[in-house]
Amino acid sequence: MDKTPGQARKQLVDQLESALLSLNKIATRRLFEGAGLTPIEFAEEIFVPALERIGTGWEKGEVALSQVYMSGRICEDLLDEFITAGAEEPRDHPPMAIAVLMDYHMLGKRIVCSVLRASGFDLLDYGQVTVDDLVNKVRDDGIRILLVSTLMLSSALQVRHLRERLDAAGLDVKLVVGGVPFRFDDNLWREVGADATSPTAAGVVGIVKNLIGAMT
Repeated sequence: MDKTPGQARKQLVDQLESALLSLNKIATRRLFEGAGLTPIEFAEEIFVPALERIGTGWEKGEVALSQVYMSGRICEDLLDEFITAGAEEPRDHPPMAIAVLMDYHMLGKRIVCSVLRASGFDLLDYGQVTVDDLVNKVRDDGIRILLVSTLMLSSALQVRHLRERLDAAGLDVKLVVGGVPFRFDDNLWREVGADATSPTAAGVVGIVKNLIGAMT
């Protein structure tokens, strides 16, 4: 009996998790290239759940921290290679930046960053930051569009504090948020004062284009 799409995806996640835990770059690449998915589809549907499993394994003491770190790097390197291969010409746009707010899971940010750069957008990558650090960086760099990724609800709720701090500093910044908490709660992005959200990395491109169009 043929597998349903859901069963096939689950098997891919299982196989990828095994390859990553073994730090097997060749097997990971074969799964990536042979899945019949676009790089973004593979990243969001296969990479992310496999890495979430590995992260859970580390929290339970079943996986070494080195395996968590190297698994993320293997996925990020493959994603960057395949997405940037078809990059569009650079676009003119207001200063943009992306950051992970008070979390340590970077893959979601890397996916969005890679997609935007492949779509011709140049943006600064602030990595993992606190609210205070982020406000200072936005002010110093003149950022007009800020993308923020979170994994934990506690971090997502800090976006409200970020919005308040940006407004208090008189910074005219459009705030785009994403991550698990915003996918679970359709209204959370409005509650924390963001300007937009997207459940997928590909959807962020359209949001950014609309924001830029409204600024010009």
